[in-house]
Amino acid sequence: MGTIVKVSGPVVVATAVENAKMYDVVRVSDLGLVGEIIKLSASEATIQVYEDTSGIRPGDKVENTGRPLSVELGPGLLKSIYDGIQRPLDVIREKSGDFIRRGLTAPPLDTTRKWEFKATARTGDTVSTGDIIGEVQETALINHKIMIPEGTQGKLETLQSGTYTVEEEIGSVKTEKGSVKLYLRQYWPVRNIRPVNRKLPPSEPLVTGQRVIDTFFPVAKGGTVAVPGPFGSGKTVVQHQLSKWADSDIVVYVGCGERGNEMTEILTTFPELLDPRSGKPLMERTVLIANTSNMPVAAREASIYTGISIAEYYRDMGYNIALMADSTSRWAEALREISGRLEEMPGEEGYPAYLGRKVSEFYERSGNAVIKSAEERNGSITIVGAVSPAGGDISEPVSQNTLRVTRVFWALDASLASRRHFPSINWLNSYSLYREGLSSWYNKSVSPEWSKTYATAMGILQKEAELQEIVQLVGYDALPEIEKATLDTARLIREDFLQQSAFDDIDTYCSLAKQSMMLTMITRFGELQSQAVEKGTLMSQIQGMNVRERISRMKEIKDQDFGKYYEDSMNEIMEAFVPLTGGVVKND
Repeated sequence: MGTIVKVSGPVVVATAVENAKMYDVVRVSDLGLVGEIIKLSASEATIQVYEDTSGIRPGDKVENTGRPLSVELGPGLLKSIYDGIQRPLDVIREKSGDFIRRGLTAPPLDTTRKWEFKATARTGDTVSTGDIIGEVQETALINHKIMIPEGTQGKLETLQSGTYTVEEEIGSVKTEKGSVKLYLRQYWPVRNIRPVNRKLPPSEPLVTGQRVIDTFFPVAKGGTVAVPGPFGSGKTVVQHQLSKWADSDIVVYVGCGERGNEMTEILTTFPELLDPRSGKPLMERTVLIANTSNMPVAAREASIYTGISIAEYYRDMGYNIALMADSTSRWAEALREISGRLEEMPGEEGYPAYLGRKVSEFYERSGNAVIKSAEERNGSITIVGAVSPAGGDISEPVSQNTLRVTRVFWALDASLASRRHFPSINWLNSYSLYREGLSSWYNKSVSPEWSKTYATAMGILQKEAELQEIVQLVGYDALPEIEKATLDTARLIREDFLQQSAFDDIDTYCSLAKQSMMLTMITRFGELQSQAVEKGTLMSQIQGMNVRERISRMKEIKDQDFGKYYEDSMNEIMEAFVPLTGGVVKND
């Protein structure tokens, strides 16, 4: 037992804590509040407490559990909602009502539920870290692989298929140090990176069904994304859309310091939404970590590590994981709070001087990896981190440190959001460093003209930005007809391609094939429009053409019907432009 000598908000200093080691979990006072040792100095241990410390005073006891802050990993993680230190909130609610009683804990995994375990390894097999020895059908969508824990190597003494709880022994391994029992669950310290054999360069995109992302600013599987934006610009909207539609196997959604209604929306909508590939509820491949703004600030830091540790566990099974962190600014605020309580020398804007290192350590746990196992298998973690800079000023430390380590930047624009343009990703300020590496995949798997069509569309949008300054000075009517044509084509790209409705059953998700045909139709229309203007046609005549309705209706057409619609539309467009261009036009 140790004794508290100082209390400063979520930081407690205790003396004479038995066998104290860095990052050990301790129980504080008679209430048993959960804390973690974050600093050791002589006989004193500084503890970060993950619950409200009101009423805690010097003289109260501190008990060391001797175990680092860890996550419990095994069947039952999916469809669960946890707080930052992996307490199951649905179970806690049954015990304490709508508010979490201090010191109350519950097992993260249901210890009474029986799981059907099917052994895939046999007695006598040589096994080592990461080897799959069996599987459990966790949900209708995910087959949970049971793996040999880290640091275990030897021969299987026993392994038996059957029905087990997570606490019952399923087999054992004979190692050099003796027999090691095997269970359906294992533990992992959240601050330790799960090792892999090696990391691979990103090779294919994470298809999201969002046109502005997939076509203009793609992210690779195993990549990192920063989504900074001011309040109300649509950060959460983007992350919810990616959670619903991205072609990842599993989604880990970490609500770090955001409002509770955002997590509530996921809890209420995901069980009703169906996975587009399987037709099953999306919740069956989702884990939620909820540490909302009214929960203790210190637990925000733990929530990020809890989420990424769960993601690494499923990656090691060979799955592709998408982790949504909303938002890392609130996590950084927790670091600032603790740093201030520790009386450390502050860095820029009061954030700790080690903020950049902390951000880097988190994002480097992403990647496309070859798993540490005797058999060859790959898995990936894609991290999408929302950043909430005050007033949208991305020059502040959290945004800058995030942009330094991420390779995709989706710049959310409050002015676009106020015009109801969603996703409100500014196409002039955003970028993706994966574009060049993924272009060969797009050209091979979607369309050989993909890169060319994108370059044409982006050139038109950049030209529009230049012309808008002239329009503000002299007015639209004073522009030459050819520049009016450029502005018109840019408007088609913005309104009929980049803008997408999350509430429309058809438009909420757009396949890559449909995206390619949509953009091709718009750019081809723009080329013919320019040709007609050069022949003397006025833009007022072209804008009155009935065939333009074909482009406006593209969003309403289902993916499976779009191929025929595309062919018919292209034929109509070219026939309409024949008399305006003075000859026969060909579909390039």
